[in-house]
Parts: sequence; structure tokens; C-alpha cells
Amino acid sequence: MIGRCATAGTPVGRVRGGRRGDRLLYLARHGEQDRPAGTPPGVDPPETGLSARSRLQASLLGERLRGVPVDAVHHGPLRRAAETAELVAASLPGIPVYAAEEVGDHLPHDTDPAGLPPAYARLLAEFSPAERADGPRLTAAAVRRFATAPVDGDRRDLVVTHTFLIAWSPPARQGRLSRWP
Repeated sequence: MIGRCATAGTPVGRVRGGRRGDRLLYLARHGEQDRPAGTPPGVDPPETGLSARSRLQASLLGERLRGVPVDAVHHGPLRRAAETAELVAASLPGIPVYAAEEVGDHLPHDTDPAGLPPAYARLLAEFSPAERADGPRLTAAAVRRFATAPVDGDRRDLVVTHTFLIAWSPPARQGRLSRWP
């Protein structure tokens, strides 16, 4: 959820590019989706949109980013990510919003479950072989697109994405995520 995630609206690092431009990347987790009455626990209805609380949080994040130089807002393909991005961008006039498959909800890294704690092994078992193969490919594409020095000058991008991708972002893996107070 925006506001509860340790990385909501967080500038996660600057990629220095020498003669290339610098990239400042902000990551925000999409808001929680609305859960219609009667939805069984553990079932995520994919097309329900954001909860009222998450719509408010996304709007507040947009207000907080107003005046912060942002070149573009990118979001994963799920409806809750798109809605979060649109609500944030409503406070950022003239800033384009783009859907980006590579920042969608996917398994960022596949690993052998044999050495994992049982809870993690069960989580990994929930992914199909296709998802376990495709996720790392999408993650590599996200790193190429958002965690490298841009060739066209300095960039400041907001990426509205999912918990897995934030946790596996290069700054998170290097212990360099910072947090706004």
C-alpha cells in the first residue's frame, strides 16, 4: 500500500552515467485493491480497482510529488497499478504516464526451492514453470530500462510497481533504499 510501504515514493538511487545522463528513480508500490464483500481470503480479484483508502493514498502521494522534477510515470499492467499511477499523475500536470509490462507483478528471480525455508518454498511452488521462466526475463528488462544510465540526458522516473520488483530492485539488493520521513 502506498504510505505503508517502506519505499513509497522513495528516491532509490542515482545511476551515474559519466558522459551519459543520470537517472533518479522513485519507486512506489501500487495501492491495495478493493475487495468486494464475500471475496474469499487469499483470492485476489484482478479487475476490482483500488480501495477507497488506496485512492486517497495515491492522490496524497501525487500531492507530495508536486513540484518534484519527474519526467514520466510508469506502471505495471494490472488495473490497480494503472489506477495508482493515474491518481498520482493527476497532481503532476503534463507528465506522461506509460504502461510497462516489465514492471508488472511477476517473480523477479527463480531459485531452487530445496534450500529455502518451507514458507518460501510454498510461495515459490505457487508459480507455474512458465511464470518462473518469464519473471526473471521481465526483471532483467526492467533493470535494463530503469536501472541504467540513460543515453538521452538526465531522467527522473516514478515507477508504480509491485512488492516483488521493489524488493528485488538493485538498490534494495544493495541495501541502498532510502525512505522519506
